[in-house]
Amino acid sequence: MSTEKNLYTISVYTENNIGLLNRISAIFQRRHINIESLNTSPSEIEGVSRFTIVVNMTEENIKKIIGQVEKQVEVIKAYYHNDNEIIYQESCIFKMRSDLLFDEREIQNIIKESNARIVTVNKEFFVIEKSGKKEEIELLYKELSSFGIMQFTRSGRISVTKQEMKISTLLETYNN
Repeated sequence: MSTEKNLYTISVYTENNIGLLNRISAIFQRRHINIESLNTSPSEIEGVSRFTIVVNMTEENIKKIIGQVEKQVEVIKAYYHNDNEIIYQESCIFKMRSDLLFDEREIQNIIKESNARIVTVNKEFFVIEKSGKKEEIELLYKELSSFGIMQFTRSGRISVTKQEMKISTLLETYNN
């Protein structure tokens, strides 16, 4: 087991209960572990939520964290994966002044080359959306920042595993 820190994506399948997010984040806080990214959403199973948490830590410590997370009553199962075991994306949106879109040819080229897309345009501003790896989003941010970004926001990581996860089978036994 490696003692070097790596980026891990944790998938936590839970019942959807108030206060669980606080209790799960407290597990990381008590151990002084910074959460790089956090996303919550419905999962592929009706009535079950999924937390996707990205952390930078050792494999030894991630196993301990998974054990602590799974002790929460509402947690059905937690998994961890390295970046090679998952397919992942992040999304972001940029709000920019509309005159830039028409006056700066370079912005149109940046949008096209980055595979971003324009989602809305009006007299005052336009909005660009981009999905991809963190590095792609950071590059687009860097390229657009010289033109003046009015607003920017980025989502947490979302992911699916390359290998089948046995959560559906587990839930069938869990619900019986």
